[in-house]
Amino acid sequence: MRIIKPVALLLTIVGALNWLLVGIAQFDLVATLTGDSFGETNVISSIIYILVGVSGVALLPTLVAWVSGDDTERVTA
Repeated sequence: MRIIKPVALLLTIVGALNWLLVGIAQFDLVATLTGDSFGETNVISSIIYILVGVSGVALLPTLVAWVSGDDTERVTA
């Protein structure tokens, strides 16, 4: 868990930044990096989107612990 949570957080931040760019400038960073046009997907971009989504789901217990005020989540992280 010590490595999974930071990687999941990093991927979630990358996803959030991509959505920020889409909202502000209609620029899809993932599509650009994987050689596609805005809104298009290929195998690599699909894998990136799946990893970002799984990362968000993996961080849900951390969010629940934070909202509920459970300190044990922070100690074991």
